[in-house]
Amino acid sequence: MAARAVILHAAILATAFVAAPAFAQTNDPDLTQKEVDCLNRTTAAGADCDKEGGTTDGGGKSGAGSAAGSAVFLPALIVDLFPNPPAQPTPPARTPPNGTSPPNGPTNPPTPSPSGPITPPTGLNLAAPPRAVSGEFVPDEVLVTVTGDAGAVQQIANAFGLQVRSQRQSRLLGSTLVRFGIPDGRPVGVVLAQLAADGRTQRREPNHIYSLQQAAGIVNYAFERIALDSKQASGENVRVAVIDTGIDDTNPALKGAIADQFDAMPNVPIEKRDHGTSVDGLIAGVGQLEGMAPGAKIYHARAFEGGKSTMDVILSALDWAAEQDVRIINMSFVGPKNDLLGTACRNARALGMVLVAAAGNNGPKAPYGYPAAFDGVIAVTATDAKDGLMPQANRGPYVFISAPGVEMVAPSGAGSDVVTGTSFAAAIVSGAIANLIHATPGRSADDIEKALAATAKDLGPKGRDNDFGYGLLDIKAAGAAKE
Repeated sequence: MAARAVILHAAILATAFVAAPAFAQTNDPDLTQKEVDCLNRTTAAGADCDKEGGTTDGGGKSGAGSAAGSAVFLPALIVDLFPNPPAQPTPPARTPPNGTSPPNGPTNPPTPSPSGPITPPTGLNLAAPPRAVSGEFVPDEVLVTVTGDAGAVQQIANAFGLQVRSQRQSRLLGSTLVRFGIPDGRPVGVVLAQLAADGRTQRREPNHIYSLQQAAGIVNYAFERIALDSKQASGENVRVAVIDTGIDDTNPALKGAIADQFDAMPNVPIEKRDHGTSVDGLIAGVGQLEGMAPGAKIYHARAFEGGKSTMDVILSALDWAAEQDVRIINMSFVGPKNDLLGTACRNARALGMVLVAAAGNNGPKAPYGYPAAFDGVIAVTATDAKDGLMPQANRGPYVFISAPGVEMVAPSGAGSDVVTGTSFAAAIVSGAIANLIHATPGRSADDIEKALAATAKDLGPKGRDNDFGYGLLDIKAAGAAKE
């Protein structure tokens, strides 16, 4: 019964994205080809399949979907991001051939698509074991960095029975990033293993889905708790990139704070502006809702709608941010580990950018939250007005530092709201770091990270711990620390 429910759900997903047969999605690396065929109900499997037509993973659950178990449940956002296209669709690429984006978003001519129906090639070998894909992901897409030109990209698509849905040159990845569609329902883990046979494919990853980190929620007590004098606070002319939802740039708290904006998902209507407005305001707000670093210049990339985004969209926003010569990138979102995101973060850090990310709001037993858990990213957890840890915060050795993030007043939409979450604690840290850079422009990302760790107020067990990291941010002490 469970297997039939999974297959029914897979059929619904296939209808939402491409006109292709519904296949079960499994990412179990231990499945044999016969078991995969049974999941997909192929003729070759025949009567040797069990009477339910499926297999089970080690825990007895149907082997379909992500590692979380059961089917892949896709938020409505992804339907909006990748709507059901007409026959033989070719969405526009994200950037022009010269690698630059026009002011109002990418408008490339479409990538040529092969003529006739796409049929999966026969005899494709698995060059690596099928991957067990953890976390939430788009079930009919993979992201691949490719060596070669557009012709090589199309050759790969033809050879592996894939669609080229978008391609662009990524500055932070240092190569062409291609979003391939899987029109025949093959599992993502299987396609990634097949693509490993082609030496022109450098990195192969799922198109993971990421979520903003806002908890349901008096005055802003952050200045006092992090030892920052609100009368002297300034991030004047420090460039800070924020990757988030759209914003309400008419909010008085953001007057003069937004230097530029980029829409990484221009085909998705903006419906929510609160989260991004709050994050920008906590960093660089002015007036009654003053942020940690008034005078800082916010370069805002809209990459989320309905609280969700995909790896492809986030990478586009990160590349844009890197092109703006920013000193800080604030990433108040969490998702599964993805090598493409890790590479982009590592290269951004090598360019001298300070990367700040929310540790996550998924509870003490949740898996590590990324990008926060990558090396070189400052993972921020949230504390309240009495320095107590937010109960729903993620825990783990990757947590770097604590900052206020529980029940704070922040700009929201056209007004203000009380907000809670590691998203907002990350914004507090980004604003505080902008103060350090304003005071000492030549200070390196490595030095800033070391100063924050050395001067934090220890809150938990002695030394760095899984709950509070090094402890509560003390920006006054960090500013006085020797380089």
